[in-house]
Amino acid sequence: MFPPLERSSIFVPELDPEFRPASLWCRDFDDRCRLHGSRDVAIRLTRPDGTFTTHRETLLPPAPEWRELNLRHLERIIKFLLWARGGNRVSIAGAPELCEDLRQIYSKRGARAFDADFIRKVFSAELVIEAAASLPDHTDGPSGASGARGVEGCRIGFDLGGSDRKCAALIDGKVVFSEEIAWDPYFEKDPAYHFDGIMDSLRRAAAHLPRIDAIGGSAAGVYVNNRVRVASLFRGVPEEMFKSRVEEMFLDIAREWNDVPLKVVNDGDVTALAGSMSLGSGGVLGIAMGTSTAAGYVDASGSVTNWLSELAFVPVDYRDQAPADEWSGDRGCSVQYFSQQGVSRLIPAAGLDIDTNQPQREQLVEVQQAMAAGDERAAALYRTLGTCFGYAIPHYARFYDIKHLLLLGRVLSGEGGEILLDQARTVLREEFPTLSAGIEISTPDETMKRHGQAIAAASLPVIPS
Repeated sequence: MFPPLERSSIFVPELDPEFRPASLWCRDFDDRCRLHGSRDVAIRLTRPDGTFTTHRETLLPPAPEWRELNLRHLERIIKFLLWARGGNRVSIAGAPELCEDLRQIYSKRGARAFDADFIRKVFSAELVIEAAASLPDHTDGPSGASGARGVEGCRIGFDLGGSDRKCAALIDGKVVFSEEIAWDPYFEKDPAYHFDGIMDSLRRAAAHLPRIDAIGGSAAGVYVNNRVRVASLFRGVPEEMFKSRVEEMFLDIAREWNDVPLKVVNDGDVTALAGSMSLGSGGVLGIAMGTSTAAGYVDASGSVTNWLSELAFVPVDYRDQAPADEWSGDRGCSVQYFSQQGVSRLIPAAGLDIDTNQPQREQLVEVQQAMAAGDERAAALYRTLGTCFGYAIPHYARFYDIKHLLLLGRVLSGEGGEILLDQARTVLREEFPTLSAGIEISTPDETMKRHGQAIAAASLPVIPS
């Protein structure tokens, strides 16, 4: 169990009062380190290609009375790092007595078996947790997409979500067509459903262009050289079919389009890319609140990193009975708060008369309709999400150098999205004033919120087929 906080929060999510912000828990832990003594710990995540990233934390002394508290803190930090930065070898300097416990937790039979299996699939290598004598101070550099961003010519951009697929056609950077089509790919067993749906959207966009010079796409998941490594969109496809019919699906699509240059990346990276392009700046963390919680990061130099940034699975709520993610099984992860799932989860608490057995997309539409009609219950739902998000931002900033936070996604559409953001800004300003002064939170216009990822995807530096 996580020990209680010594300092209470200023704000309490009105429909989720037991929410326990990871940011405050960690701040309290840091205070305990200053009071009782501390030690420096370095955590390095290394990938099979030799690139790595290093994160530094402070732990309490290695005394028996602090062991459980140190383990809880370090396990949650490693959980965040695995999903945010990625790597199959975790080297820890400064806490040798905790490494065996962490190995058990992240073993195939441990509490975090899902995470270990995910890492194995992404990097085609087993997750290793090891003690290290010391680690150098330097961290890895960015790994940007090959080539430069492109806007010239006739391009198609697409974005694949869990409840809709979006597609845009651009000529020399100007949008000439943009469309959104509902679909339900999550639990489809036949990958032909996905292939045919993507091809349909591409054909619709192509009809508005004289030719196709390049295609860029975004989707939730991990993609390496246009190959699907792990993706929630295909979670319903049996494992044996995934290898043969999903892994190279986008290569097959490129061939269908006469081997047009094509690039597919994580949808969060495209969110960050869109922000960096519009802001003309780096240090952008983009978060899309849609079917899931997609994220991506552009560093201070304006480069897309090789980090995973799968923030749907990072913990932001440290209560023991936090809502569990239905896929990973872990509790308190971002997806249960900053997505359509988060909206659906709070509908009963809000007292809204909405059928929660219908698809979450339709539930969100009804919540937005209630908001437009001035229903205070819907406003309370958005304020609750905003409070949780306001406390999550400082926790994200523990791992990312954020100058701009760009937010998109269906959840943020309409007046409810404004309420959510206003509440988040208030929490950040009142609880973390120094951090608040250094982070600009922005959203694109309404069209960009819903179609911006497809538009930005069209400018991705493409890989010739």
